[in-house]
Amino acid sequence: MAKVNYHIHTDAIKENLIPKELTQSQINYVYAGEADLLNVALFGKTAKEWREANPAAEGNIRDSASIEQLVVLSNIESMNAVLIHKDLSPSERLIQLNSVAILQMKSLVNRPNVLNRLILKGK
Repeated sequence: MAKVNYHIHTDAIKENLIPKELTQSQINYVYAGEADLLNVALFGKTAKEWREANPAAEGNIRDSASIEQLVVLSNIESMNAVLIHKDLSPSERLIQLNSVAILQMKSLVNRPNVLNRLILKGK
């Protein structure tokens, strides 16, 4: 579910944040940094911080996310692409993405039946 807007997000990163002079390792670092920006906006921690706090867990922070968190993650991934195109700094984007994540989580958690109906229809 969280991969719905993946290409929109990665295209925005590629087009706006990655100079042609970077090595593949540096490019990977830019993508990882953007993924962690989303992680911090939604989960309050980076992937590394989550792994350190959950050493026995299988998978990663996103693998352990609730359906509500995955919906919000997909939404803020798309929003981050727009904010990247608008040339906002990472700190400005983090503030806006976190604000949206909080609002959307509150809305989804208060209406669990909406997601349950959508999931059942998809089966």
